This record gives sequence, C-alpha cells and structure tokens, in this order.
Amino acid sequence: MRDEFRADLQIVSQLLVDMAEAVRAAMRQATRGLLTADRAAAETVIARDAEIDELYKHVEERVCDLLARQAPVASDLRAMITALHVAADLERMGDLADHVAKTALRRHPSPAVPAELRPVFTDMAGIADRMAEKIGAVLAKPDADVAAELDRDDDAMDDLHKSLFGVLLGDDWPYGVETAIDATLLGRFYERFADHAVNAGEHVVYLITGAPSA
Repeated sequence: MRDEFRADLQIVSQLLVDMAEAVRAAMRQATRGLLTADRAAAETVIARDAEIDELYKHVEERVCDLLARQAPVASDLRAMITALHVAADLERMGDLADHVAKTALRRHPSPAVPAELRPVFTDMAGIADRMAEKIGAVLAKPDADVAAELDRDDDAMDDLHKSLFGVLLGDDWPYGVETAIDATLLGRFYERFADHAVNAGEHVVYLITGAPSA
C-alpha cells in the first residue's frame, strides 16, 4: 500500500509541475500578444486555459481520492494539503495570463500598451516568467531556499507596479482614460500573478519545514 501511495503522490507532484510549466508558457504567450499585437499568441492562451483548469481538476480528484483511501497523517497529509493550495494558486495564475491575453485581443490590431509603457511591462513579464520558472523547479525538486527567493522577486514586481502608477498619474499622460484603465488592470494582473507565485512558494516551504509562513 505504501508503494502505491508514494506512486500516487508522485503523479500529483508531476501534475503540479505540468501546471507550473503551462502557466509559465501562458504568461509568456500572453505577454507576446500584449506587446506585439500577436493575435495568434493571445488566442492560444485563451484556448489553452481550459487545459490548466483540467490539470487543477485532476489534482483535486487525485488528492481527494488519496485522502479517502489512505487516511494520511503527518508529512503525507502535509503533502496533500500543499498540493491543493499550490494547484489553486497555479490555476489562478493561469486565469491572470488569460486576462492579459484577452486585453491584448480587445485592442488588436493595435498594441494594447503604448510605447512608453512597454519597458515596464517587459520587466514585469520578465519577473513573472522567472517566478513561474522557480515554482516549477521547487515543485520538481523541493528547495526552501529557492522558494524563499520568490519574496525578493515579488518586491521587484511591486516596485515596477508602483513605477507604472507614477507614469499613469503623471500630468503629461497623453493617452486618455481608457488606455490608463487598461494599463492599470494589466499591472494588477502581473502583480497578482507574482503574489500567487509567492503563495505557492510559501506552501512549498511549509511542505519542507512543517512551519506555516508568518
């Protein structure tokens, strides 16, 4: 029974890794659609969001089945709780990539982001990509130190988010209210993507150490 249980846990772990990889690819493509008005990239993100949702469903079903059949305790129970929390954060990250892609499509064939803001969003996207990569890495090979790095990445994202508002609220903003609203929402999507990555990292630290985050 223990061998079977461990094999099932490994399947759950791989599902989470697959989710992390899918989420990373989604935000990459959504950003490409956003910054270059690449309609195909944005449409791909939207079409594949259901695949991330399906992976989430598989994680939930596997964990619920294991809880019912195996009645795990201690570290095994911690692994199941962690899987559910991480899957929920990854699913939300996928939704946020979907929101970015939909914004890109709404403005197509024009880029949704004016030229002055592209450097900020390029940097935000770079941080988002790095954080998604780290989540995939720590899910494949749990490492509390790498997971803890996500807090510093999130600080950098928050700084960029603040700088974005500085531009949007400036007296010389030339693009009107509608573009400012789009940019505000887009900034929020990237910022929340990073927040969910931090949450996932904290759950991994909990899995490793048994200590909940402060």
